[in-house]
Amino acid sequence: MSDLRNPVAPNSNGDESLLASHGYRQELDRGLNLWSSFSVGFATISPVVGIYSVMSLGAMSVGPSWVWVVPLCLLLQLTVALVYAELSSQFPLAGGCYQWVRRLIGDRAAWFTGFLYLASALASLTTVAYLGGFWLGLLLTGEPPSANAQVVCGAALLALGLGVNLLGINPLKYFVNAGIFAEAIASIGIGVLLLLFFRNHSFAMLFSSLNALEVSGGTYWSGFLTALAVGGWAFLGFDACSQISEETTDARVSTPRAILRSMLVVGLTVMLTAFAVTLSYKDPAAVVSGQIIDPVTPAVVDAFGAWAEHPFVAIVLVAFVACVVSVQTYIGRAIFGMARDEILPGSALLRRVDKRKVPMAAMVCSTLLASLGLALGLNATAVGTLIAFGSGGFFFVFLIVAASALYARLSGRWDPDKGALKLGRKGLLVNVIAVVWLVFEAINVAWPREMLAPPGAPWFQVWAVVVVFSALALFGLAYLFIAKPHRRIATSLSFAGRAVG
Repeated sequence: MSDLRNPVAPNSNGDESLLASHGYRQELDRGLNLWSSFSVGFATISPVVGIYSVMSLGAMSVGPSWVWVVPLCLLLQLTVALVYAELSSQFPLAGGCYQWVRRLIGDRAAWFTGFLYLASALASLTTVAYLGGFWLGLLLTGEPPSANAQVVCGAALLALGLGVNLLGINPLKYFVNAGIFAEAIASIGIGVLLLLFFRNHSFAMLFSSLNALEVSGGTYWSGFLTALAVGGWAFLGFDACSQISEETTDARVSTPRAILRSMLVVGLTVMLTAFAVTLSYKDPAAVVSGQIIDPVTPAVVDAFGAWAEHPFVAIVLVAFVACVVSVQTYIGRAIFGMARDEILPGSALLRRVDKRKVPMAAMVCSTLLASLGLALGLNATAVGTLIAFGSGGFFFVFLIVAASALYARLSGRWDPDKGALKLGRKGLLVNVIAVVWLVFEAINVAWPREMLAPPGAPWFQVWAVVVVFSALALFGLAYLFIAKPHRRIATSLSFAGRAVG
């Protein structure tokens, strides 16, 4: 493994030379600029997917005052994004967190991190496709789809996303841009109109709980922690920009900028939407009590009229499709980034790149695995467990990466100033805050809460994050101990002719 204290310096050939300095050759199509990288990050974090999924849960936890959790979560998640931006400015490689932990800590920790990341990302892809299937079914029939229909619709979205991805990176970026346009209408445009012309309450309501604590039977502190856990779900996916670094021009500069800009723009958009929709409720008490499961669509229909329902559903669906496409994109690159080091089963196939310079086998594999996960949608208990882990798993991966960066920074194994993004002494403070926040939020998200599970849910769904994460961690550690996949990194074809320790 390369010594971070004496890295191989890139020469004047730019991106390909930097890639070669890490033992790899250019195989993917480096056709994305800063805007395209930002677009993938924006579509993956997705204000529509994020905020529309948490509005009801946030209101049920502490009432309308839950919206103040959004800027707090944004500020704290920005510290994590800054750590990721630092790392990507020095190591802009497909595989992201796997590549970074490998260089910061070692091969064993890297494989384990990559394994947990893929599991969390696949759960997230299944979740987005399943939730998007609801909007597709609603658009086609005008009624909420049955469980079977929602699964079929989710599978259709996965198939569509795979088709777009297999066309190559150029068609992909245009498709994602369409998703951003839909996001702009569904979040920014509608949010501004609701706030300016269709506000039904004064801003004072944003400091009220509206008896949410009486309904939940908890304290304000417990409700606030629940809202903080839920709010964190809206800020996942910014790391997608790092996974497509090998397809981004001037990646050392473009990737960290894309990470930070996508997080900031999405965060501000989520804040606008949360405030605007909350203040436009006609019956906020019904939202707080949980009588209204989807509080966003009624707010839009009440404001603009019944004619707006179908166009609004169509716009939201486009945003979900763009999110599915983006998540598939970065998972495929994550699989490719690990497979070329020969540490995954079937690596010889998964590392192959087709004539369009797309890791086709990795893309197909991720889609098939997510499709199998969709079968859980036939059982509300099972899919609820999957959704809970899909969000919680990422915080554990974030924590591993941030803690690895802090350890390597303090021990001298990593010099952040050799990257394109230089935070100087502030970098250490940011890293410490990120680790403290992630320790807290990982525990907070994993904490068993009956209110976040369906009524009458079994104990293992309430404990979903703990149960699934523990099972995956034990399986991963057992596989690491028995199969020793990390040992294959040193003999990987990716490192042929290069001295690796």
